Amino acid sequence: MKTKVAMIFGGKSVEHEVSVISGIQAFLSMDTEKYDVIPVYMTKQNEMYVGDAIGEMDSYKDIPALLKKSRRVIMTNDGEGVKLVEYPAKKFGKSYEETIDVAFPVVHGTNVEDGAFQGYLKTLGIPFVGCDVTSSAVGMDKFIQKAVLKEAGVPVLDAKLYTLSDYEKVDALLDDVEKNIGYPVIIKPVNLGSSVGISVAHDRHELESSVDDAFLYATRVLAEHAITNLREINCSVLGDENEAMASECEEPMHTKDILSYEDKYVSNAKGGNAKGMASVARKIPAEISPEKREEIRELAVKSFKALGCNGVSRIDFMIDEDNGALYFNEINTIPGSLAFYLWEPVGIPYKELLDRMIDLSLKRDRQQKNLTFTFDTNILNTASFGGAKGGKL
Repeated sequence: MKTKVAMIFGGKSVEHEVSVISGIQAFLSMDTEKYDVIPVYMTKQNEMYVGDAIGEMDSYKDIPALLKKSRRVIMTNDGEGVKLVEYPAKKFGKSYEETIDVAFPVVHGTNVEDGAFQGYLKTLGIPFVGCDVTSSAVGMDKFIQKAVLKEAGVPVLDAKLYTLSDYEKVDALLDDVEKNIGYPVIIKPVNLGSSVGISVAHDRHELESSVDDAFLYATRVLAEHAITNLREINCSVLGDENEAMASECEEPMHTKDILSYEDKYVSNAKGGNAKGMASVARKIPAEISPEKREEIRELAVKSFKALGCNGVSRIDFMIDEDNGALYFNEINTIPGSLAFYLWEPVGIPYKELLDRMIDLSLKRDRQQKNLTFTFDTNILNTASFGGAKGGKL
């Protein structure tokens, strides 16, 4: 019997469209002899839809029309398993209902990649592919992430965190950045990916503009020194917190100080070339020494394990060409295109990569089932409440 997989993409995120591309890529690459795959589209209101056209990229040119010919569903656990159930149910006739064995979220950004959606799946009791709640949340929060990695001995750039209360006194915020970071400085929303809201400032005017832009997307913003003579090298990792392996390394090409959203997605979608991160201009393998390649791959695995990740992640590193220093930049716990283009060069085709990710999710589920979460006692049967409000047991 085939394993039934719900391939879920979209969601309430500024990276919604990117997720659709990644999700349909994955759906079309699954091993259909081993898996029965149901593509599930989440709208920007987090409503789920299934249907014959949900797995077709061209359908998303007119999303309202797509939804009209698709079924809205919700996920429920009826005690016998997790199901996709038509919502609202039909008044006459049989409503759509499908039991699923594994959820496979291919989602990017805040609200869906940051642990929120993973918590929902965990509460439902369905095995799901990728990082768990904690590693998803830490992987998205660039400030907490730095603290965890520093403790693990992974080199990161120092940074300062600013909140909305700091932003209310923007001149003081700008003064603080100039005093403690200096120029050039890179400003980032603390919990977004795909380079959304990220920019480099070289003077106070640019700094104010960068801060304004970043606070459009997040309530907390990060400032860190921008490396002037920068090389970006990326590496993917597959596995879990106990055992993991690294992919080939790549060097992405970009048009500005950083690899922008335009570089990653918009320019590649012109002319109908909607291939997401798989079509970004890059050098694979990266033109680095064998020693530097192994250093990066080893550091990628170390970072992945320190953050408690699972499945496939892509880790982006920075090399300061002025002194050769290597720094962890960020992790993408659900990378664009699932970074399949970094695994094919080391002999793992996309279909096999997806299969291994599902195996890892089922392994974690088996391990979780061996843990104790409840006791076979009920203290409510013996407790004396004494009728007093707020009384202690």
